[in-house]
Amino acid sequence: MKEVKAIIRPYRLDAVLDALHSHPELPGVTVSFVRGFGRTVGRSASAAQTPIQYGTVEMAKLECVVNDDQVPVVVGIIQAAACTRSPGDGKIFVYEVAEVIKIKTGDRLHRIE
Repeated sequence: MKEVKAIIRPYRLDAVLDALHSHPELPGVTVSFVRGFGRTVGRSASAAQTPIQYGTVEMAKLECVVNDDQVPVVVGIIQAAACTRSPGDGKIFVYEVAEVIKIKTGDRLHRIE
């Protein structure tokens, strides 16, 4: 199993979620809003002298855990829907998931159903 994490522009969130809904085997997505800066977006000359919120930009973070065979499709869907071809579109990260445990039952999952 893998965790796919994407940091995207907030105004592309609805388009990405609509596109992900088209994937029938996607078990779910967690969305949160985060602040940060990258190489090209959110930095300014005065950012180092201002409080941390300034000099950062708000981004949307999506997280989902999928089976290994679903990773290329999920990554492709996110990339296609989030891309504006401009600096600051975001990043997609893929992590290995060591274990998934259902809180209600304590079951350890080897595949996401």
